[in-house]
Amino acid sequence: MEKRIDGHTKLYALIGSPVGHSGSPAMYNYSFEKLGINSAYLAFDVPLEKTKEALDAFRAFHAGGFNVTMPCKTAVAQLVDRLSPAAELVGACNTVVIEKDGTMTGHMTDGTGFVRNLLEHGVDIKGKKIVLLGTGGAATAIAVQAALDGAAEIAIFNRKDEFYANGEKTVEKIRKAVPSIKKVWIEDLDNEEVLTRVIGESDILVNATRAGMSPLENVMPVPEKVLRPDLAVADVVYNPKETLLVRKAKEAGCKAAVGGSGMLLWQGVAAFELFTGQEMPVEEVKEKFFQ
Repeated sequence: MEKRIDGHTKLYALIGSPVGHSGSPAMYNYSFEKLGINSAYLAFDVPLEKTKEALDAFRAFHAGGFNVTMPCKTAVAQLVDRLSPAAELVGACNTVVIEKDGTMTGHMTDGTGFVRNLLEHGVDIKGKKIVLLGTGGAATAIAVQAALDGAAEIAIFNRKDEFYANGEKTVEKIRKAVPSIKKVWIEDLDNEEVLTRVIGESDILVNATRAGMSPLENVMPVPEKVLRPDLAVADVVYNPKETLLVRKAKEAGCKAAVGGSGMLLWQGVAAFELFTGQEMPVEEVKEKFFQ
């Protein structure tokens, strides 16, 4: 990498806290080198209260852009000059492109990455009925992108906890911004009767809750009986690589059983293209970093 660094090298970065565990620098720098792009990617640990200072610094450095992780996603969306349609609806962004004049445009590629990952597994969300479990950041991004990309119906299920109101807001935003969607609504995840019935009428089931993630590795977010051959199942959880839900979906013969690591890959691919105008060398990156 040091052979590529010179006085013209463009800076890209990840900000948030913590970032020491991130695989993004390795993935992006490998891709820059493979494509002969004179750029470098670093990770900066930026606490929430230092978000504005970080953005000012990137402008001063004439950086090309940066990715954003927690806890800075919402703050960055409030500080950039403009937002993509998805980022505006979500109210957060994970990718920012900086123009030569310093103008910053915030994007949200989490939902894009999820939809692309499904497509790579033969599942097109257009015209489909989707059941989405969860109302957190990933769930919101997925709901918004699915609506923008032509899903027919989205049913969001979440327990009536402190995050339920966020799901209600997402529903209202989608109804106003995407009038073409036939139906979008939210229901209590603990209402097993409604959950079972709606999954039975749907094409795609998405888990965007913590179920399946440590220490909840043995938790199924839905009753196993709802899994059937003509249902596509996708999980946002990527560690472990195969969650209990994905394993049970495979055992039930579901038409697709998709883990979360692909979403991680494809959201990075989308961000890389926004940064460079080129597609990341996906197959090499997948083999090197996602096996």
